[in-house]
Amino acid sequence: MAVPRWLATLTAVGALGVGLAACSDDDADPAAAAVSTTAATAVTSTSAMTGTSAMTGGAGRPTTTDEPATVVDVAAGNPDFSTLVAAVESAGLVPTLSGDGPFTLFAPTDEAFGALPPGTVDDLLGPENKAQLTSVLTYHVMAGELLSGSLRDGMVVTTVEGQPLTVGVAGGGVTLTDASGNQVSMAQADIEAGNGVVHVIDGVLLPAS
Repeated sequence: MAVPRWLATLTAVGALGVGLAACSDDDADPAAAAVSTTAATAVTSTSAMTGTSAMTGGAGRPTTTDEPATVVDVAAGNPDFSTLVAAVESAGLVPTLSGDGPFTLFAPTDEAFGALPPGTVDDLLGPENKAQLTSVLTYHVMAGELLSGSLRDGMVVTTVEGQPLTVGVAGGGVTLTDASGNQVSMAQADIEAGNGVVHVIDGVLLPAS
């Protein structure tokens, strides 16, 4: 797995970061707040352009009573996504991803997060790294509903974070290649929610430095 410079640095200085966090618990992180606000604005603006309401899914698809209310509910209802849910909560993105949408969420499993360099997840969850965590998480979200039947080999999609993902379709399988050159596979597709769709992936997507 190709690791961006920011991720290698984050892992290497994890112990130092913990110390710094202890000294700054009472201080707001303006950089993190700015990134979080930017991500929320990007999603909200795109959602407004779709013209969807809280009672519809992607492309005006009516919700049904057996669908989880939001993409966050899909993740929260599966123990394999406990790390993802903790990260979304830590980044303050629950209200954004609980909005009207629609959203497409590429959801890494706990095992996928566990494959990152040791200490990376703990470092990302630290309050001093909220901006970086927000960047990673919004790289897993697309504004709009993208079902697997719409995926084509070589398709490039743009995430809420702003960087692209490249889709690969071959032999009945789907892969995503991130801006850092890492390739992950789609383990399960088209888990529908009232405000979008969730695709389970077996790796963590990493934006470039």
